[in-house]
Amino acid sequence: MQDLLHNFIPEWPMLVAFSVAGIILAITPGPDMALFLSRALNHGRAHGLAALAGACSGILVHTLLVALGISVLIAAAPVAFLALKIVGALYLLWLAFSALRSGGDFAMTSKSNTKTPSLFKSYLTGIGINLLNPKIVLFFITFLPQFVSATDPYAAYKLCTLGVFFVIISLPITAAMIFAADWLSVTLTKSKWIGRMLNYGFAAVFASFAAIILTAQARH
Repeated sequence: MQDLLHNFIPEWPMLVAFSVAGIILAITPGPDMALFLSRALNHGRAHGLAALAGACSGILVHTLLVALGISVLIAAAPVAFLALKIVGALYLLWLAFSALRSGGDFAMTSKSNTKTPSLFKSYLTGIGINLLNPKIVLFFITFLPQFVSATDPYAAYKLCTLGVFFVIISLPITAAMIFAADWLSVTLTKSKWIGRMLNYGFAAVFASFAAIILTAQARH
């Protein structure tokens, strides 16, 4: 049993360093975080959590791809990487347009004119914003391998463990932000101009990250 754990779990110093880096990453603003808060504010915490679950699923897919070496090939192929950048940027721009279209309505009651998506659609949106972000591809290529040895015959297993561990670390932090956003929205629904400014803010975040994605450069 001990040998099996050794094959899958990196050394404790590496896990501690990874935990610190994971916490910092979890509280760093990004398009994923903007999506979670936007869904929680506009449609309630269940949709924020559904989008979070989708993003976590995307993280696990990225981890598996890195472990198999596929993401390295994508980032190294100029045409494939360019296509991924364009699709990811267009997806974020679509989310920005959706936030602008929502205006100042938080959709917390049935009287709202904003159509509430299904929880499954919020989940799929979380997957999409995660998988279509080449910045995340590059992050996992450069970040995860730092915590395993390239000569370790069980490196792929340990990379998968680190990906799962990252989800475990980031879940409570991100979920707490979503619950706080949902609680805050109860107060904010009475002020339409605040709602409008928040949605405009979300739109600006999505659009700015679309621009950042388009400037992402693959490593050579």
